[in-house]
Amino acid sequence: MEKIIIAGGTSGIGLATAKLFAEKGAFVIVTGRSEDKLAKAREVNPGINAISLDNTDNTSLKEFFARTGHFHHLILTLSSAKGAGLFATMDLAELRAGFDGKFWPHLQTIQAALPYIDKNGSITIISAASATAVLPGTSGLAAINGALEMMVPILAKELKPLRFNAVSPGVIDTEWWDFLNKEERKATFESYAKGIGVGRIGNPQDVSNLIETVVNNSYINGTVLHVNGGLL
Repeated sequence: MEKIIIAGGTSGIGLATAKLFAEKGAFVIVTGRSEDKLAKAREVNPGINAISLDNTDNTSLKEFFARTGHFHHLILTLSSAKGAGLFATMDLAELRAGFDGKFWPHLQTIQAALPYIDKNGSITIISAASATAVLPGTSGLAAINGALEMMVPILAKELKPLRFNAVSPGVIDTEWWDFLNKEERKATFESYAKGIGVGRIGNPQDVSNLIETVVNNSYINGTVLHVNGGLL
């Protein structure tokens, strides 16, 4: 039985991915900081093992992986909504918080995991379409996600035969958008849907299906795969 760890897997894309792998018989561990979300993750599928972990804490990360031991695949769905806004008026402290919430936790988690992950396993990070979308107001998000994506082919070479990939979602209906109220969210999604080839925004399952393919296909390596419905 393969052991899969999903960092930040207690909601949205991470939870949908955990549910998918658990249904297929994998031993799944999800991590998160919210006790409420951890409890809900356990309710989704009894095969999901939800463990409290702060991925910004290096000591906690090292202790977690030492306890967990050998495993096969690491999926990182850590995210931060900070760092958006027009550059001229951007609060750079918010952008720094965006890096602290996503970029650095990714790197810390990966480093802590390397001694324990199977050499023929995989690491899959979840970036975002903002890395390449060239949309006003997303330069900070592009910096965070673009920095992660630029590391993918290099780390694939450094860590081989361990595979290293990224999945880049487009506009997905998850808790990431909770900074908007209900009306703003509806209007934003409707606006984005007009520029998406399939005519709708995505859902977490659209992304989890691709993550499963990336994890299970041993010939996918060192690349960023996009799942954005044809976002223009």
